[in-house]
Parts: sequence; structure tokens; C-alpha cells
Amino acid sequence: MPVHPSLTRSTVIARLRAAGCVFAEDEADLLFAAPFCPSELAAAVERRVGGFPLEHILGWAEFCGLRIAVDSGVFVPRRRTEFLVSEAAALLAALASGPDGADRHSPVPRSADRRSADPQARAHAIAPVEAASPSAVLQPVPSVNAGVASPTDAAGMTVASGIGARSRPFAAGPERIVVDLCCGSGAVATALAAAVTGIELHAADVDPSAVRCARGNVVPAGGHVHEGDLYAALPARLRGRVDILAVNAPYVPTASISSMPHEARVHEPRVSLDGGPDGLDVQRRVIAQAPVWLRTGGYLLIETSRRQARQTAMAMTQGGLTPRIAYSEQLDATVVIGRR
Repeated sequence: MPVHPSLTRSTVIARLRAAGCVFAEDEADLLFAAPFCPSELAAAVERRVGGFPLEHILGWAEFCGLRIAVDSGVFVPRRRTEFLVSEAAALLAALASGPDGADRHSPVPRSADRRSADPQARAHAIAPVEAASPSAVLQPVPSVNAGVASPTDAAGMTVASGIGARSRPFAAGPERIVVDLCCGSGAVATALAAAVTGIELHAADVDPSAVRCARGNVVPAGGHVHEGDLYAALPARLRGRVDILAVNAPYVPTASISSMPHEARVHEPRVSLDGGPDGLDVQRRVIAQAPVWLRTGGYLLIETSRRQARQTAMAMTQGGLTPRIAYSEQLDATVVIGRR
């Protein structure tokens, strides 16, 4: 591979470390493995040192063992959101096992964090919903993926990990409709398409740039991508028919955005981050209309923070859904699941 004379692995690592990149060695390997000519590699290093997200520089992010195309200016899928995928896939598997399968909450394989020393280790708990405290302290979203791009093998190809690549796809059963709302790059929809067959898959976002990016990921996976504000983007024929509604709506409180990492607050669209004064404005809008779109027995899954989860669950109860809270210690991830 051609290398710019002034750019050796050690010099790039040193520059990345000086810029505050925690996983400088991994990032350097990914930059050198990318199909850049010497001048492009030099420019890529300068962009990373200047604070551009590594995923925007490479043009992809590793998610559930898949390479998800991520255009500049589009929200970067977070590793913790793999838990949203694993929960949705678990419910689809349970639904496929019988009409009451998803109500039993029986253990199913979960997505593992690639950073764990034991790839089979799991950290998952189901918490019963109690009344949320109005004074609960809200927690901003953790930092964007650090050193997130996938490890690579000697040929520069992604080393498969996570639900999308490790598990063989299973059939969800007839006419299961899955919607990835606030889809961003379409990472959740694309990963579900890799994990589950026999579903009618839809993704939607209000940001035109995200929609263009998502179409490049979701359409080849057999799904459909729509542009518009939440449910207004979806075909009317889906009303009352959706089995799984997976949502990673923005949930950062407005006042907390200024304290987010540079690559998020500067290079990702505000609409993908800002959840309003308490971080729950968009979630409340999603929950309010969910019963109109879900079939009886269908599920709404919303990623949130652990400290916001009780309030998200309370909003689901008020909206006529029966909620429970699931969390992953390894991924530092929380998903609130509401059943119609």
C-alpha cells in the first residue's frame, strides 16, 4: 500500500494522540487500510486531527458486524444502539414462535459488546416499570463512538461481529412489518434486515441528507426509505399494521448539547441530537401516535438513557402502552419497550 513519505504509522498515531483520540492505534490502522492515495491519506489525517468524525472520513461505521455507509453531515450510529437491534430481533423471534411468544420474555441471544474479553458474555436485565419520579435527573447521551470503526483483518475487510454478522437470519413469519423511525443512516433497519428474513421493512427520517444515505443502506437490503416528519413520512396503509416500531429519536436535552464531543455537536445535524428541554420532546410525539400505527400486540422500542427511562416508560403508560425497561451494562444502553 502506498504511504506518504511523511506519514508513517507511528507519526500518525502520535498526531492522533496529541489531538485527543483515545484509540489512536486503531484509528491509524483504519486510515492506513482505507483506499486512500498518499495525498488523500494525508488529508484524512488532517481532518481527523481537526475533529472530523472518523466514520465521516472513512465513509462507513461498523454496526452489528456490518459496514454501514455514513455520509458527511449524517448522524453516526452508536455502538449502544446495537442493543435496540437485538431487542427488536428478540421480539420478532418470539413473535415467530407463536402468538403469545413475545409476552413470555424468554431469554434469547443478545448482541455482545466487541470490547468484552468474552464474546459470549451478556449483560441484560429487565426492570419492572414503576412510577417515574418527576425530579429524576436527566443524563445527556454518552460520547459518540470512540475508535468505533470495525477491526479489520489482514486484507482490510471487516471482522464480523454483532447480531447482523454472527447470527444466521431467521424467518419472522408472515407479514411482519418493521419500521425504523428517525432512521438516520438506516443502521437499525439494515441490521434487522441482516438478522431477520420475511419482514416488510420501512425506514424514515426528516433530514433529507439522512434519507439519501439511508437509501444506500436500506434499499439494497430490501427495505423502503421515506422522508418526512415522524409518522407523516410513512405510507398510510401501515396504520394499525406495524409489528415492531424501533426508534432512536434524539434524546439529548437542549442545554446539554454544548457539552457533547466536538465531532457530534459540530458535524452531526442538530435535528438528530436535540430532544428539547428535558430530552423527551420527540419521544413523546412518537409515543402519542404509536397506538395508531401499531397492530394489537405490536411493540414500540425507544432508545433512551437510563436516567430518562422511567419518564419514557411513564409516557408510554399515559399513551396506552404497557412498558418495560431493558438495559445492557456492557453497551451502557437502555431501551424502553411498550406493547399495544
